[in-house]
Amino acid sequence: MTDVPQQRPRPPAGTARGVHLDELSKRIIEQLQTDGRRSYAAIGKAVGLSEAAVRQRVQKLLDTGVMQIVGVTDPLMLGFSRQMMIGIKCEGDLEKVADELAAIEEIDYVVITAGSFDILVELVAESDEQLLELLGRIRGVPGVLTTESFVYLKLRKQTYTWGTR
Repeated sequence: MTDVPQQRPRPPAGTARGVHLDELSKRIIEQLQTDGRRSYAAIGKAVGLSEAAVRQRVQKLLDTGVMQIVGVTDPLMLGFSRQMMIGIKCEGDLEKVADELAAIEEIDYVVITAGSFDILVELVAESDEQLLELLGRIRGVPGVLTTESFVYLKLRKQTYTWGTR
């Protein structure tokens, strides 16, 4: 795989981010959520700013970690035949376990949760053999007690257009 950009640290869920977004920045984000390739000139026209002003605001939003602009792919189209969510029950320090899981390259999503599972992870795999190997690696992480796998059969909806608050 190629180099993966580092994730910016995020504040704990339920805490204030400390970043104030004015209405223009929110409208810029909404434009990019609709089409991440939209030009700064087109965004400027839609929100009433110059291209340079939009470019500057977008850069600030990126630098502060408010948003990322990435290409979202369909794993099935890229040869990954399996995509799944795994619910994990743990003991000990959940953040340490989550960090260990996040270090596994094939895992693309790690979240500490409340409810039946302590941690949820999402991954894609090229084959059932690779899935089995990954499950073994996940189960071998210190602190992991049990796992429950949820293989995705068909994706019905996935959007990133929830807007801003």
